[in-house]
Amino acid sequence: MFVTRLLGAVLLCVAALVVTPAVAGAATPNWSGLDARHYDGPIPAPGELIRAVPLDPALSITGAGSAYRILYSTTDQHDRPAVGTAAVFVPKGVAPQGGWPVIAWAHGTVGLGDDCTPSAKPRSDRDDEYLSHWLDQGYVVVGADYAGLGTPGLMSYLNGITTAHGIVDSVLAAHHLDLPLSPRWAVVGQSQGGGAAIDTARWATEFSVGSGLDYRGVVATGTPANVVSLVQRAGPDMQVPDLAPIANAYTAYIVAALREAGPELDLDAVLTPAGRAAADQAETLCTHDLADALADMTIPGFFTAPVASIPGFDAFVQRYMGTPQDGFDRPIFLGVGLQDRDVPPELTLKFHDTLVANGQDVTLKVYPDDDHSSAVLASMADSTPWLRGQFAD
Repeated sequence: MFVTRLLGAVLLCVAALVVTPAVAGAATPNWSGLDARHYDGPIPAPGELIRAVPLDPALSITGAGSAYRILYSTTDQHDRPAVGTAAVFVPKGVAPQGGWPVIAWAHGTVGLGDDCTPSAKPRSDRDDEYLSHWLDQGYVVVGADYAGLGTPGLMSYLNGITTAHGIVDSVLAAHHLDLPLSPRWAVVGQSQGGGAAIDTARWATEFSVGSGLDYRGVVATGTPANVVSLVQRAGPDMQVPDLAPIANAYTAYIVAALREAGPELDLDAVLTPAGRAAADQAETLCTHDLADALADMTIPGFFTAPVASIPGFDAFVQRYMGTPQDGFDRPIFLGVGLQDRDVPPELTLKFHDTLVANGQDVTLKVYPDDDHSSAVLASMADSTPWLRGQFAD
């Protein structure tokens, strides 16, 4: 019974790894004159700026004085040179002495296909308000798309190390723009992006060593901690609660990404024909389109055998998406809404307790009347002064 309830809780987490993505659907992406989907030019060392263009004003946000779309170098899930894109939003007005500090924004799930690229789509109303708030506080916001979204290759969904590289490298690249930027920076993320922010926080200093950047801390809300425990139990006999059909889309993204990142596992061998077809669709369809296409699927229906029956699978997936439990060198802010029925609050609460037990510097703020999405804006009253304190000399 305990295992069933635990699986149910983690499945609910997977079922809503995103709340308000960049506007989803089949709308044609706007590349702002920088279409890098088939980039085949030279790739310099990670964190270098390859190209920058003004972001189309239709894709900017309310609080921005100017905005750019950048192409930069990074590392993919196979440890190969890769490129990524990002949007850079600059506050209105004059930079302070020493330059604007930087916030790296970690976005939630939008899909794996190029048509889903956040910097090529308008931002949701919530994200416009949230990111504009940070601009109003005097931060430049750098929103990485993650390698494979709008660039060659498949985006490595929930891959902590790869995502951390991409976010750190986007901040490094932004510092090569002709902008007055401070070396001080932090990372902020929500939902799947909350997990990405935590991963980045763990590796930020190591992945930017020698660059002169000064990482200060992380703000994460709706954090889907320890999703790996569900993935390791996946199979045809899973007992799961009644979930909205969108859970099938997130399952398909996970399967597609693992299948690409670890071909030696032969994940197809434990997938049903419907499961293989769903993973194929997940490589191109954005979140809501994929959810509609898979409305008649069930999560156990993806599998013919437990994934744990694949030799080496548990160790591989732990390396791929395991949530760091210690080793953070800067403070952590976790926000959780107790009405959250997408990522169950107890997952964040348990993660907080583990961090405390491991001697990490963590602040937890609980919002009794807020859900998964509303907690993002509700948390600003606490995260704003908290983050300001991390930037104080």
